[in-house]
Amino acid sequence: MECDYSLSSIPKRLCLVCGDIASGYHYGVASCEACKAFFKRTIQGNIDYSCPARNECEITKRRRKSCQSCRFMKCLKVGMMKEGVRLDRVRGGRQKYKRRFEEGSIGYLNSQYCQPTKKSGTFQGSELLRNKIVSHLLLVEPDKIFAMPDPTAPESDVKVLTTLCDLADRELVIIIGWAKHVPGFSTLSLGDQMGLLQSAWMEVLILGVVFRSLPYDEGLVYADDFIMEREQCRMAGLLDLYCTLLQLIKKYRKLQLDKEEFVTLKAMALANSDSMNIENVEAIQNLQDILHEALQEYEKNQHLEDPHRGGKLLMTLPLLRQTANKAMQCFRRIMAEGKVALHKLFLEMLEAKV
Repeated sequence: MECDYSLSSIPKRLCLVCGDIASGYHYGVASCEACKAFFKRTIQGNIDYSCPARNECEITKRRRKSCQSCRFMKCLKVGMMKEGVRLDRVRGGRQKYKRRFEEGSIGYLNSQYCQPTKKSGTFQGSELLRNKIVSHLLLVEPDKIFAMPDPTAPESDVKVLTTLCDLADRELVIIIGWAKHVPGFSTLSLGDQMGLLQSAWMEVLILGVVFRSLPYDEGLVYADDFIMEREQCRMAGLLDLYCTLLQLIKKYRKLQLDKEEFVTLKAMALANSDSMNIENVEAIQNLQDILHEALQEYEKNQHLEDPHRGGKLLMTLPLLRQTANKAMQCFRRIMAEGKVALHKLFLEMLEAKV
């Protein structure tokens, strides 16, 4: 089966704050000019807003001006970085934070995609064209986000769990946006798209944690500014999840998982649904086949010394799902205990998998 994948079918990026068409990546996330300017004005003016309602105002293209407080909170929630704004109002502040191709950033896919000039992982020059799917998945890999724990909150299990839940909620939003750029995903029915996301979002999230944690001996890198060691996990009641994650990390560390394999496995985890409500099973199977062939082609070109490497990577997916299920149980327990307030979308996705 040959993959005839058209780049022209890729949808435009949307502003993660209001949903308008994004003009580019500003302060770390895809955003429109209006939200970019609003965020810059707020930081430079050190403006303190207050919500006239309950801090739950919906921010859309049409309603983004209705509540400045909720709009600013949405900017922070989706990952806009205050550090990216020049306080001296001099142009060019974004240069330090511009997203680089070699970091696997999401970019507007144009003719440069077919004429690569920069290095990405082990691909360079014409080698980038050997596997369009893997190359594309590298391009649409989201930038890192930060946990940003509340510096004023006292150190406690509640602070740890609050930080973790808030980070997971923001990652969920990013995962939904990323999924739309997985080749073939947007051609599925909306029902099947939602079915895949509800089934696999935690697996995608967990795989990200695992990949970030590979260079560390013991710590779990939920974010660069939020690394949890064993004792901290025990204090927060997350020791079982910690131990399970370490098993998965050890498997991928032994395989020396590279970034190309990581982004492809993420897409395969998304397509490898256990949902009972899939409408078009054949379409899902075709998506799985395309991604499987992409992985096999990459392994054939890059890991000739191990002809069974692709199979070994696929054999890790059951453990990934078990780990994700354990993570879901942990978050449901946190929800039941009521110590931490969970966001609406996060709650809906937790309940959808029950």
